[in-house]
Amino acid sequence: MNSTSLRVAAAQFSSTDDPGANLSLIRDAARAAAEAGARLVVCPEASHANFSTPLAAVAEPLDGRFADGVRSLAAELGVLLVVGMFTPASDGRVRNTLLATGAGTEASYDKIHLYDAFGSRESDTVEAGHDVVTFAALGTTIGLATCYDLRFADQFTALGRAGAELVCVPASWGEGPGKAEQWDLLVRARALDAQAWLVACDQAWTPPAGADPLGIGRSAVVDPLGGVRGRLAAASGVLVSDVDLALVPDVRARVPIL
Repeated sequence: MNSTSLRVAAAQFSSTDDPGANLSLIRDAARAAAEAGARLVVCPEASHANFSTPLAAVAEPLDGRFADGVRSLAAELGVLLVVGMFTPASDGRVRNTLLATGAGTEASYDKIHLYDAFGSRESDTVEAGHDVVTFAALGTTIGLATCYDLRFADQFTALGRAGAELVCVPASWGEGPGKAEQWDLLVRARALDAQAWLVACDQAWTPPAGADPLGIGRSAVVDPLGGVRGRLAAASGVLVSDVDLALVPDVRARVPIL
């Protein structure tokens, strides 16, 4: 790898309703990614517990047992881990939170756009966040977004304008007519909007359960021109890709949309 190359991984799996069991899933996938040389490992939205779980019952603060388990794992493996979890909110609901930890980094993001669509009402149980989040790590600037955020181009333009060269998008993308095609289109379009690399990690395909979004797989790594550099199928697996960060300023200079 050259000096501007960063090896990243999307760790696609199906989380259960048991946070302890899910930590084991994260551990197995992250270890496989680290053994393949990945320095950044992105896990799905709701890695903490899937959306069929009563979320208020499992929500924990960012200094709770689940988050501390993720921190310990990141330190053990020497990687930056991005993991979807649920944290308590002030009104009995929860926040749909991404924790980024490891490699000397600690950051979090609360999902801004809640999945009130296709028969789901995420806002009934989840309180929206408000802040676009970027942070410095691994020699670059990384942005965070979650699942349904993919339908809102302005958030990704804002991440690009804030300097993000790589955007991590954990997801639990629901099954349904046309949903796979929409996912494929949106991950490419949002990379173009941010003019950044995008690592989109979905839950592996899970049989639908009512309106709960439980995953279709198809995790992908996309370059700043919307080119898909790697994609998984529906099953659990680890996608490892090398991203050339030097491509970001080159694209932004040649296509100055930001």
